[in-house]
Amino acid sequence: MKRSAPINAYPLAWPPGWPRTAPEKRERAKFVETTLARSLAFLEEEVRRLGGKNLVLSSNYTLGRAPDDVGVCAYFEYQEAGTAIPCDRWTRVEDNLHAIAKTIEALRGIERWGAKHMVKAAFTGFAALPAPGQTNARSWREVMEFGPGEIVTKETLERAYRRLRSTSHPDKGGTTEAFNAVQAAFEQGSNALANSK
Repeated sequence: MKRSAPINAYPLAWPPGWPRTAPEKRERAKFVETTLARSLAFLEEEVRRLGGKNLVLSSNYTLGRAPDDVGVCAYFEYQEAGTAIPCDRWTRVEDNLHAIAKTIEALRGIERWGAKHMVKAAFTGFAALPAPGQTNARSWREVMEFGPGEIVTKETLERAYRRLRSTSHPDKGGTTEAFNAVQAAFEQGSNALANSK
């Protein structure tokens, strides 16, 4: 399945439901000699080596000025599916680009070491993220069947996950799409709860 909505390079198109790092929690990265040009070349090469196509980088970066929001999201097609890998953990755009490239490099390592199915499973979570502007996208709370304003704890999220994982599984009458949506929603919900502390 190809990306359904076009992705903007500017301004930043952050994937809906993906948690953000609070500005005060961002850290200075310890990558060696990271520049914007080197990070961009590294990311482009890693996406190419992975077999990804149609890379679009989305950020608030403009020439000559560092943005207040240093987040970056790499959108590309991997095995015919739209993929989004965002990063805003670090204090500089070039370090967030570098971190995305390192993530892809690590996934390629997993593939080389003989666990190719793990790479596909990892990208299933990335592919399950709806594209920005997609009108029928559901939040993780909706997928996990929590009502608006319902208080969600780690325990209630895990209970909902166990129940929905079972009923959405293709072997139990569900579909691959529904099962993947539950997996992605659980991960997004877990991240959101962890970041809210």
